[in-house]
Amino acid sequence: MTSDSGTVQDTDHERDSGGIVLRVAEAPLEDVDRGTARIDGYLLARIGVRPGMVVAISGERRTVAVAHPAPPQWQGTHQIMMDGMVRENARAVVGEPVTVSAIDAQPAATVLIEPLDAGTFGAREVAEIRDALVGRAMVYGDRLKVTVFSKRGHLFQVAGTQPETAVVAGPFTDVRIKRDPATLASQPPLFKIKYEDIGGLEDEVLRVRELVELPLKYPALFARLKIEPPKGVLLYGPPGSGKTLIARAVASEVKAHFIHVNGPEIIHKFYGESEAKLREIFEEAHRRAPSVIFLDEIDAIAPRRIDVSGEVEKRVVAQLLASMDGLVSRGEVVVIGATNLPEAVDPALRRPGRFDREIPVNVPTRTGRLRILQIHSRGMPLADDVDLEALAEITHGFVGADLEALCKEAGMLAIRDCFAELDATDAASTESLAEGTSIRAEHFAEALKAIEPTTTREFFLERPNVRWEDIGGLEHIRRTVSSALQLPRAHPSLFTQAGIRPPTGFLFAGPSGTGKSLTVKALATETGLRLITVDAASLLSKWVGESEKGLREVFKKAKQSAPCILFFDGLDGLVPIRHGHPEMEGGLSDRLARQFFSELDEAVEFGNVVLIGATNRPDLIDPAVLRPGRLGYTVNFSLPDQNQRERILDVQLRKMRLAPEVNLSEMAGEMKGLSGAEIAGLCQRAALAEIERFVERHGSAAEEKAARGELVLSAEALRDSITALHAKHRTHTTTTNLPEVPSDAHLS
Repeated sequence: MTSDSGTVQDTDHERDSGGIVLRVAEAPLEDVDRGTARIDGYLLARIGVRPGMVVAISGERRTVAVAHPAPPQWQGTHQIMMDGMVRENARAVVGEPVTVSAIDAQPAATVLIEPLDAGTFGAREVAEIRDALVGRAMVYGDRLKVTVFSKRGHLFQVAGTQPETAVVAGPFTDVRIKRDPATLASQPPLFKIKYEDIGGLEDEVLRVRELVELPLKYPALFARLKIEPPKGVLLYGPPGSGKTLIARAVASEVKAHFIHVNGPEIIHKFYGESEAKLREIFEEAHRRAPSVIFLDEIDAIAPRRIDVSGEVEKRVVAQLLASMDGLVSRGEVVVIGATNLPEAVDPALRRPGRFDREIPVNVPTRTGRLRILQIHSRGMPLADDVDLEALAEITHGFVGADLEALCKEAGMLAIRDCFAELDATDAASTESLAEGTSIRAEHFAEALKAIEPTTTREFFLERPNVRWEDIGGLEHIRRTVSSALQLPRAHPSLFTQAGIRPPTGFLFAGPSGTGKSLTVKALATETGLRLITVDAASLLSKWVGESEKGLREVFKKAKQSAPCILFFDGLDGLVPIRHGHPEMEGGLSDRLARQFFSELDEAVEFGNVVLIGATNRPDLIDPAVLRPGRLGYTVNFSLPDQNQRERILDVQLRKMRLAPEVNLSEMAGEMKGLSGAEIAGLCQRAALAEIERFVERHGSAAEEKAARGELVLSAEALRDSITALHAKHRTHTTTTNLPEVPSDAHLS
């Protein structure tokens, strides 16, 4: 019989091979919830185990798993890679040693499992559970997660096996479900977050583990070195980036008492209750040490006392400071705080001895986004045309919560398509259609339109759809700017060898309508970078300090969304020439310019933010902006020449059928002195006039005749538009160049 203690008793089926001691490591993403363990092939041979056989893993408890060879980069490391469920069954955490030995596992005739969460399981569900358990090794007392019903899955505990030893489930195993409401009610909270459930935050998780796990696991080592272990860790970053997820994973993996405190829960309306609640939390942590206290939204508990007027908040901050100063030594209690507003936290907390380390939880990189997408799409029926790597490439600025919402939205769109094809009267067709439903690339493409990145939600974020072929006459600028931006990304080693830094600041200068903004949009589209457009006028405020604060927020969001393009339109309005008059010192223009220079230097040093400024009056911009290292790469846009005007006409009229007498080269010669925007407007007016005449001639049959290709643009309509535009130019020039008449002059 199997022991109630949850350990496997030695039987005649087990081989005593002595075992080997290995250190626990995280499992790769593809092994999660599969009951496998990856070990160096040489070490497997030492204990007489071939890949695909079962091994016994002994931590504080003994469990079994199917052994597979470790990846090549893990060879020779003496580590065993296990997912969170196997680690929980062995009662071992990452970094701890476990003993691995060979064991003879028998085919399971019967497996009795007990659900640990609510759910109904009929014959169909039991059959799906049996299929999901095929090839899974187990012993009495093991926990199993089955994810065939949902992404989170259902958790079961092995309540009995036949034979009563380590077994492997097969396709003919009789799987039975034990239903005991009393057992279900007594179970602790389930579905703990494991380290492999966090994607894109490997560095942050490693730093938190070093600061939290080491003092709790090895307090004697810190005592021997005569150093105080860290007592507090402050996690900060944009909402949805994974701060709370990291704390929950630490709580699940570390063998310590975990206390989760939401900021607003501390505040009470009666005098002294808030401080008493906070004292109770720290007293509980002392009693049950080693402990971890997680203070979520700590800016609500400990705001800057200089900025709040209420006495309750000030007393709570003082109590928190006193409690953290009174922590027991040797790291038996660790405090983790999380906030997305670190500047709102009282400065007294942000010093060594209280929050010793501040760890930024940044927006994930492309590799991190790919791992997050793989985690959230795990188990989803993805079609063959879904390319997660391509999705990770185009989701700049998305945090983990945004990517999770993206996967959910794509799934909802797939369900919508499924319901559109369902026959509600035929249950059989409903089941077969549901089984054949998959999430396709078009669902993700449509979901991208509905999900806005958290990091740039309050700014004007563009996803332009302008291609280089949509712009005419700017080929030389296209080559210049593309090479300056794409060469560093394609060949970074060449710049490293040359010892130069690639340009990240550009000034687009030229008359209005010459294509500066259009070029920026095309650049963002072709490079795949997100475009954040900032209008200089929107930053100006009548309140002292608000303009500089807005400018800081713009650069902060740009760095969080990196790589991206930050585009300042009308740069001469933001940083005009400072004349240096004494009465102007300390004015808005001077303060804003100084703030802009400071942020610009930091962003250029950061390297992943491309800054582009546009102006039609470069002579009005402060020269300090244009020095090398800032916006020192100037691209001049001039009025188009003959060939460029012809190319612009070709782009603007490519969808319009032209009359035989229309000669684009001749028309381009008549448009001398016009900008690209004026040529585009001219073509639009000519087409509109032609449509009006066409409707007057054909009446109700106009649409039918236009569909047959009878609507053509005549040379007369184009020349009329050219004449009208030139006449407007002459009138404007005459008006603006009128001679100034003295007030005492007499007109004759």
